[in-house]
Amino acid sequence: MVVLLVLSAMFVTLDYQSGSFDGLRSGAATVFGPVQRGFSATFGPVGRFVGGVAHIGSTNERIAELQRTNADLRRQVRESALDAERADELDDLKLLAGLGQFRIVPGVAISFGPSLGFEWTVTLDVGSRDGVAEGMTVVDGDGLVGRVKRVTNRTCVVVLAVDPGSSVGVRQEGSGSLGLVTGSGLSPLNYTPLDQRGGIRVGDRLVTGPYGGSTYVPGVPVGEVVHVNTDRGSGTSADVRPYARMTSLDLVGVVLAVPHTDPRDSLLPPKPKR
Repeated sequence: MVVLLVLSAMFVTLDYQSGSFDGLRSGAATVFGPVQRGFSATFGPVGRFVGGVAHIGSTNERIAELQRTNADLRRQVRESALDAERADELDDLKLLAGLGQFRIVPGVAISFGPSLGFEWTVTLDVGSRDGVAEGMTVVDGDGLVGRVKRVTNRTCVVVLAVDPGSSVGVRQEGSGSLGLVTGSGLSPLNYTPLDQRGGIRVGDRLVTGPYGGSTYVPGVPVGEVVHVNTDRGSGTSADVRPYARMTSLDLVGVVLAVPHTDPRDSLLPPKPKR
């Protein structure tokens, strides 16, 4: 052992001082280098796999954590888009209420009918604790939605104006001619004027009016005439496209108090420029 140690020290000293073994070292590298690289390429992945076996549990936990994070981010994106959309709807609702001098309480549609024997209903997340009572008018930022039919402490059921059993007293823009609008589900509303001699034209616009036993507040935009029906037997009527988006309601407002003055036609949207 002593002799081997002395010889090793001697060879190291000689190599350090003169580089006597550079050729031998270079030759060994040339011969054994490819073999070493082959062993690394073959057994390297195996070694990494064996080394990673001990960390499989923590890796799975990390993957699950990343999946939860991604799910939270996607949910936040959806909620942000929904909040932005509701903010726009609230602005439109406030504008309508401000112009009409309505006092409203906003509510969100949480379920759709049928209920109470009515096919077209929507349930809102506001009720008597918010000042809501039966018979109150419900609007969105575009116009008439319907009327409150039933109230609980925290919710209320609204019968939509498009329900086939619903009827709304209306007034034509400009002329003030009175009539009655009835619902027909997914089909356009049906408008029947009281005075059959009065003219109805495509493009005429209707607002809630004082006709009949309607409890709707006056001046709320109802819809626009899209087709006129003339029948000598049954008289003149018209198809009306409602302003409110009945099939995609979200944020709406319940009108808590009738305005002191009739807003007449002031709540109708501006006519498009031709």
